[in-house]
Amino acid sequence: TPSVLTGLLRGIEKEGLRIRADGTLADTPHPAGLGSALTHPHITTDFSESQLELITGVHTGIEACLEELTELHQVVYRHLGDELLWGASMPCKLPADEMIPIARYGSSNIGRMKTVYRQGLAHRYGRRMQAISGVHYNFSLPDAAWPLLRPVDDHASPADAYRDQRYLALIRNFRRHSWLLLLLLGTAPEACASFVAGRSHRLSAWEGGTVYARGATSLRMGGLGYQSDAQASLAVSFNDLRGYATTL
Repeated sequence: TPSVLTGLLRGIEKEGLRIRADGTLADTPHPAGLGSALTHPHITTDFSESQLELITGVHTGIEACLEELTELHQVVYRHLGDELLWGASMPCKLPADEMIPIARYGSSNIGRMKTVYRQGLAHRYGRRMQAISGVHYNFSLPDAAWPLLRPVDDHASPADAYRDQRYLALIRNFRRHSWLLLLLLGTAPEACASFVAGRSHRLSAWEGGTVYARGATSLRMGGLGYQSDAQASLAVSFNDLRGYATTL
């Protein structure tokens, strides 16, 4: 029954770096007019103090979700002053790694814990890699869909267990086809040369301080981005919920 899928729930989390007019990373604090990065439900920071994260609510309609994201951008720009939001996922012109500011969330225990966690990420992966921004698309099937799917699958397991199994199957299919999804939706073969300054790489120089890889699909998902040695050492199972929890 395709009409059931009109109740599909969706939300967007969009990260973006605050930059100066010359394209360099802003080192200013989170704008006070945007409220507390620790407690604001829709406007916060990710890894860096300069890395805004905009979070929509949950929507059943695509247009309503995009409209809220647009409104969040409008609110942000009213408080950025002379700064801009960098539009690409690969970072703008970055300073030395240790000069990229880690997000700060105040002196409360929870706020300090969030900052300490990011300090650990900086040691593990480097601040430049964590400055890569992205869009997270969150979605879930409507509750009304599951009773219709179960008989088709001829599943006798409890409803919650069936739902877990189907979501894990969806994750496995996503991973199987991720190469195509990246090609269609995430192609970004270039970066600012500052991103790889002082690092060994095989990228070619281009005009304007840009580097690129011939025939590359997505640098952010390659060896210079999230496919690091530390990430490659993780072997998480998506076969069933128990195996997933155990490997985590």
